[in-house]
Amino acid sequence: MSKGVWISTLTCLTILGLGGGGMYFIHTSAENHLNGQPLLALQTSTKTTTTTAENKTKKTRKEIIEDSQKRVVTIESGNSLGSGFLYNKQGDLLTNAHVVDGSKQVTVRTLSKEEYEGTVIGISTDTDIAVVRVPELKKLSPLPLAEEGKAEIGDEVLALGSPLGLENTVTTGIVSGLDRSFDSAPYTYSNLYQISAPITHGNSGGPLISSDTGKVLGINSAIAGEDSTIGFSIPIPSILEQAAEWSKTPMTELPNLPNDDYDPNSDVQIGDERDIVTYFYQSLNDGDYVTAYSLLGSDWQSGISYEDFRAGYLNTGYINIGPVTLQEKTDEATVEIEITAEEWRDSGTIYQNYRMSYTVGYENGDLKILHGKGKKI
Repeated sequence: MSKGVWISTLTCLTILGLGGGGMYFIHTSAENHLNGQPLLALQTSTKTTTTTAENKTKKTRKEIIEDSQKRVVTIESGNSLGSGFLYNKQGDLLTNAHVVDGSKQVTVRTLSKEEYEGTVIGISTDTDIAVVRVPELKKLSPLPLAEEGKAEIGDEVLALGSPLGLENTVTTGIVSGLDRSFDSAPYTYSNLYQISAPITHGNSGGPLISSDTGKVLGINSAIAGEDSTIGFSIPIPSILEQAAEWSKTPMTELPNLPNDDYDPNSDVQIGDERDIVTYFYQSLNDGDYVTAYSLLGSDWQSGISYEDFRAGYLNTGYINIGPVTLQEKTDEATVEIEITAEEWRDSGTIYQNYRMSYTVGYENGDLKILHGKGKKI
């Protein structure tokens, strides 16, 4: 398991850093629970196309994710691990101050696993934002920013980052509240977006992106307690002026905001059994079928080859994750999750909702997904 560090918990809120999905798992494991009918139609088909000029040029959610991930990075500093994203053509990254506090130089890792040294050129002591410059990233176009206007309750959003050190994770949700404000020393958080997209340690500094436009709405920064499904994001328009000032005139001396809870010997751990299920879905959404298959227990793998496992996803698109709940047991745990699957059928593309239940437990010292079942909802 990769080395990393936890970010400190501040009062009842946690300033941070959760994950996305796939589908053959559902088809093979749950079909016996639906009177023999599969949850997915795996016919050979192509996506239907629209005829309007607007829809021809509008990016799909999957295209937005693929384009955005190229401009989102993992940031490791002397006392934390978090995320950031390219916001201008100078190779400058926006992130949270608590991700880089106490460090002048940080390690930046891209989607393609390239590592660069980044320099902190601006950091606030009261607003949780910072700017990191990586000259090598000038070659990339920045993420588009929602510089004006305001998100509305119900807007669908994507949260990108590296929760628990699981890089290139995407979670989905909606803007569930507006104008949330609180203090969590040393920072003051004002007029935040409240979001339902799952985020946790390591998501800090990652972008909150509109599922419709692909523009960055905010910087994911905090959760309401360790086990909360409520997250908070700083709106982009409220911090752009300060960020642009740092990019134009970098700070020569940085304030030191030490993280008192830093433990250099700690490991980034999977928080609980929910995370391996979301990691499974994230791997499949990324097309990383090898990783997804490796998360299955030996009993499950004995019933399906890797080739058949992979083939089951050829007519499935993006999987949107809903609420994830955990029921503890002595040796095993039950994880329940609601998802919406994009399914490509002969008649066109449909979006089907499922409620899945997985048994998660340890096998030879490693956490595995042992069994599963589900039903349409």
